[in-house]
Amino acid sequence: MRRGEIWLLSLDPTVGAEIQKTRPCIIISIDQLNKLPLKVIIPITEWKTHYEEVPWMVKLTPDVNNNLQKMSAVDCFQVRSVSEIRIIKKVGLVNIDQLDKICTALAIVFGIN
Repeated sequence: MRRGEIWLLSLDPTVGAEIQKTRPCIIISIDQLNKLPLKVIIPITEWKTHYEEVPWMVKLTPDVNNNLQKMSAVDCFQVRSVSEIRIIKKVGLVNIDQLDKICTALAIVFGIN
């Protein structure tokens, strides 16, 4: 599992407003941390027009590399660490431009300049 890859994960059980269900997620942790049994991920959800108004949602258009089935959004506000046990199968990967947009959105969420 490498940074920028999209994997299907089981995110249940969850608590409160945490994003749930089995869904695609992007691995965002750096490759040097691959020896650890945890991965830092960002869930992907179905795109909604009002997401354009918030800086932590990054739009992903389906293509042959990401293998997504519909217009989607990377919800950078829901970033979290998960056990490798939650990982089901590889879906695809994002390109470097998309990864840069995701990192910019994460910087906004965490207040990093």
